[in-house]
Amino acid sequence: MFSYIQFFATPLDDHDRLSVGIEQKPDDAIEELNVRFRDHAIGYRFADGYIVRADSEYVHAEVVQPTLALLREAIFRVAQEEFLTAHKHYRQGREKECIVACQRAFESLLKAMCTARKWDFGQGSGASELIKLVRQRGLFPDYLDAGFDTFVAMLKTGLPGVRNNAGAHGAAPDAPAVPSYIAGYALHMTATNILLLAESFRSISC
Repeated sequence: MFSYIQFFATPLDDHDRLSVGIEQKPDDAIEELNVRFRDHAIGYRFADGYIVRADSEYVHAEVVQPTLALLREAIFRVAQEEFLTAHKHYRQGREKECIVACQRAFESLLKAMCTARKWDFGQGSGASELIKLVRQRGLFPDYLDAGFDTFVAMLKTGLPGVRNNAGAHGAAPDAPAVPSYIAGYALHMTATNILLLAESFRSISC
């Protein structure tokens, strides 16, 4: 219903809205919904046409929302779909599926950037190989000191490590369930990584 409000009612001017019986401005209705979520301690928000989980208001505002905005660019369509799928799994308590979708979104973003810049990569390349490639191609400034190597190493191993240990398929039937906070960590780390990579990509594309 709120997706309809955002995408149908928002483009209408005041006269057109009143002529079809819409008395509240769409932005005000969306804000009211989110205020009601917050007031009743419901950990969700409506953003960009979706109900998204927002356990941390700060992380959602500073990381998840900017990530959703960046992924609207056409070249990142596949990464956007996979990130939203990860968010849907997280919201519905499917932690392993969330983590797997996070990894796919991360790798799809890297492949989209490589394709746009005509940087050749193997179709079976994983996150580690893709991070190495984009760094060699100058995605990050050369002047960054050795301390940045630690962060690049985290990009290579952080999310893939979580996926391999907590999200991999084929686990034994009696394997312990993946905690929700691990899935949340993977989701927010994915969003943070996407922000870094997409902003770096924008800087070299200007």
